[in-house]
Amino acid sequence: MLKNIFFALAAIIAFGACNNTPEPTAVTENGQYFGEKISMDNALAFDEFLTKMEGQDSMQVKVEGIVESVCKKKGCWANIQSADGEKELFVKFKDYAFFLPLDCEGQKVVLDGVAFREVTPVDELRHYAEDEGASAEEIAAITEPKEELKFMASGVFLQDKMQESKQ
Repeated sequence: MLKNIFFALAAIIAFGACNNTPEPTAVTENGQYFGEKISMDNALAFDEFLTKMEGQDSMQVKVEGIVESVCKKKGCWANIQSADGEKELFVKFKDYAFFLPLDCEGQKVVLDGVAFREVTPVDELRHYAEDEGASAEEIAAITEPKEELKFMASGVFLQDKMQESKQ
């Protein structure tokens, strides 16, 4: 009996965890909030943020940028890219409490949280490559850890695609 209850509970939890339709915290005429509803005040453009982050290990900051890629399984991480495409910011969401829509690539975001530097191990890099849909060969080619600039977001504003085209 307890075994059946355990399996039923596990199935309910697994089903909820695999929900691929992230629900926004709030919706406005300009976009959607995920996680904490944040203010856009004092948000730094991505390239300006990169300059301020030089020589720092971590900082509390608001960053504005464009989503370059997002986890294709759940939306549980995203990459924000610099204007020249040379630098990336790997974004995760505080307490794994919210995700972004799977189709938000190319959309403008404002992130509020903590930026930090971290070395990502090979197994984790391979996991993210798999999430992104990389081939087995591409995944196998990942053999070295990578020092990355990361961000733990407590809140995200995702600007609507229609708003971006008006600018």
